[in-house]
Amino acid sequence: MNPSPTRWLVSSLCVLSLAAAAARAEEPAAKQTAKGVVFVDANDNRKYDDGEQSLAGIKVSNGRTIVETDDAGRYEIAVDDDDILFVIKPRGYRTPLSPEKLPRFYYIHKPNGSPPSHYPGVEPTGPLPESIDFPLYAQKEPEQFKALLFGDPQPRNQKEVDWVGHDVVEELIGSDASFGVTLGDIAFNNLKTFEALNKTIALVGIPWYNVIGNHDINFDAKHDHHSDETFERVYGPPYYSFDYGQVHFIVLDDIEWYFPKPGGKGEYRGGLGEDQIEFIKNDLAMIPAEQMVVLMMHIPLEGIHDRQGLYRLIEKRPFCISISGHTHHHEHRYITKEDGWMGPEPHHHIINVTVCGSWWSGTPDERGIPHTTMADGAPNGYSIISFDGTDYTLDFKAAGRPADYQMEIHAPEEVAADQAGETMVYVNVFNGSERSKVEMSFEGGDWVAMQHTREIDPKFQEVYDAEAAVLEKAPNFRQLAKPKASSHLWKAKLPAELPVGVGLLRVRATDANGKQYTSARVIRVREAPAAVTAN
Repeated sequence: MNPSPTRWLVSSLCVLSLAAAAARAEEPAAKQTAKGVVFVDANDNRKYDDGEQSLAGIKVSNGRTIVETDDAGRYEIAVDDDDILFVIKPRGYRTPLSPEKLPRFYYIHKPNGSPPSHYPGVEPTGPLPESIDFPLYAQKEPEQFKALLFGDPQPRNQKEVDWVGHDVVEELIGSDASFGVTLGDIAFNNLKTFEALNKTIALVGIPWYNVIGNHDINFDAKHDHHSDETFERVYGPPYYSFDYGQVHFIVLDDIEWYFPKPGGKGEYRGGLGEDQIEFIKNDLAMIPAEQMVVLMMHIPLEGIHDRQGLYRLIEKRPFCISISGHTHHHEHRYITKEDGWMGPEPHHHIINVTVCGSWWSGTPDERGIPHTTMADGAPNGYSIISFDGTDYTLDFKAAGRPADYQMEIHAPEEVAADQAGETMVYVNVFNGSERSKVEMSFEGGDWVAMQHTREIDPKFQEVYDAEAAVLEKAPNFRQLAKPKASSHLWKAKLPAELPVGVGLLRVRATDANGKQYTSARVIRVREAPAAVTAN
């Protein structure tokens, strides 16, 4: 039966209407000009009042272009209907902070708000204000300062937020760090945990910046530029930059939400996109070559599909490093020409230890918190990065452990005197790299260089196997991540013919900056078994 002309007309109009709406959604938004002033907020009311000092030469961005304020502290910049304007914090000033110590350095312009999603995004902001002003507050910023680095706290629920508080935050209250950064995976898909985690980390008492991770996005988004809506509501722009002391920090959004098959399910991959590359290019063009630049992201550099464009922007800079999370192990990588890097020296990329370790897995301790050792055999925790001009050092801090807990020695409890020379010792130096030197000595003997190796840490393998056996009988905790090769493992055989008795094996590790760490392990040496003689 053929449809009636009326029904055919209505159906056709509906199709045309949907097509037109889809086309409008893909059309470039109308451009407008945003205006405002950057000023010193003397009375701390976040409003530009008569008599307050305006600031010249302060950078403001729309996420693509960057302009500087004029002599009167004023700027003008183009915006569309889905933009976030932000001030690039200069040295010697801070931006306003929320009660959760989150920097408020931006204005979201989404007249129609965010599209509907499971986790809410930004409410409609309405028409563009006549003036978008950015308050700043003077502060001292020395050349020597510290920052805290959290990789992947990744709580699933309030219980795991509490674990972050007990395992990490409590020991950091009163920290002398200038600010902290979470390197993505603030949440574990449950974006309701953002607020609870923010309040917990705020107890540290310092400004806290955030990087977007692949578990922090809206999975029901139909386009990459809508995948960040909830993150933007809570934290602001997914990429931006700021200065502290003599260091320039660039926070990157390297989570690209895309659809491999039209009409199929969305997936994430490491990517930056044209707009962000444009912003980075414009940002770095205003940063002197002799200034230290730190890139902070979630997915490691070598996992970004369009990283070569970024390499071209940073590889000629003599002072530039990058830091990520994501992989749930701790590693110092030195990127070379094998990955397309064309700089005169390898690029130092740090994959940071994670707060959640192996996603809050493993047997619980006396507090009920899983030991959650990472798959490379290193404990969960965080890093402290220290700057002095263009020099920097990174310190590893295991959660809930003393600061000098920097390695694990794997050796037998007891060894026969005649078998010592065939007995392998392994040392996992948590913050070690290919540029570290690790040595061991038994009972005051010569220091012996240990061999750097990429293997599974045998001690962690033993823990994994033991816990897997327990789980087969009583599945009452989450299984650890499967062991993987460690980038910070060393091995050597014990000296031959050790004296019988109880002895001390000492290990010392020297990192790329000359900093030395030590540890020791008690080993019993028993007599060699008597030779068996034939009758």
